[in-house]
Amino acid sequence: MRTFVLRRLLHTIPLLLGVITISWALMQLVPGDFTNTLADHPNIQPSFFEDIRRRFGLDRPWWVQYTLYLRNVLLHLDFGHSFSYQRPVLDVLRAGTLNTLLLQGAATLVAWGLAIPLGVVAAMRQSSWVDRLARFAVVVGLSTPEILLGIVLLLFASRTGLFPLGGVHSGDWEKLGAAHKVIDLIWHLTLPALVVAMVPLAGQMRQTRSGLLDILRMEYVTSARAKGLGEGTVVYKHALRNAVPPLIMLFGLTLGALLSGSLVAEILFSWPGLGRITYEALMTQDQALALGGLVMVSTMLVIGNLTADLLLAFSDPRIADLAA
Repeated sequence: MRTFVLRRLLHTIPLLLGVITISWALMQLVPGDFTNTLADHPNIQPSFFEDIRRRFGLDRPWWVQYTLYLRNVLLHLDFGHSFSYQRPVLDVLRAGTLNTLLLQGAATLVAWGLAIPLGVVAAMRQSSWVDRLARFAVVVGLSTPEILLGIVLLLFASRTGLFPLGGVHSGDWEKLGAAHKVIDLIWHLTLPALVVAMVPLAGQMRQTRSGLLDILRMEYVTSARAKGLGEGTVVYKHALRNAVPPLIMLFGLTLGALLSGSLVAEILFSWPGLGRITYEALMTQDQALALGGLVMVSTMLVIGNLTADLLLAFSDPRIADLAA
């Protein structure tokens, strides 16, 4: 197990280095820089643009810019300075990362909290109306784009007034007590979390149902039933335990869906997370902030997949032995 963990950690280092390099190279392909957004301003002198390019190293060759950027990121966690926020990029990304993690955490709770019970019920009642309804819900969930679902939920919130149209908290947040702050945060989280959770929820429910059906047909399950054990004991104590490893593997695969769903939800619901910050940075050509956002999102994806690998190994040590 120790060898497996160390090997996975060592593999993460060149992977993160590759993520930083590819993200930096992609940003260099974007024509212009953030001074282009100010070029038409009549009150800004040309000398200002020259000073900005010199201060941010934009007048140096690309290999010098890359070396300096890599050194600053790896040694000092310095992603540069955001011109649009007039703050260090890391300060801007820190708040955005926390908001994105909060949204993804809520979406994960929704997806896993609903997918496993619904998948178990559908497997236990195979070919019943409950199973058919669950399979129909899976098809709808996998076929509906996040942006369409987000727009529908926004219209629902606008027509009914049951949920806020965006933001993290209400305007009177500072005046609320601790319990009311939690309720207000959950109120604002509900619709964005549903948008982010839809695709992972459908996939995990389908995997839970199909995996549990395969296990329920195995001989040891038949033997447990023959011994007189109740159906609940057979399913939850014996079968479901062996259906968990594929779900953990699926967790790593659904991280990409969580990140893409977060981008859509953050823009639609004005949620100040990494996706929205990176999108606005790209629109304003704030290259340092956009590059920092791309690196941070990619790093979250790499760390999430590493976590899924480690959880899978701990749940089934035979995987670690085979990989070693």
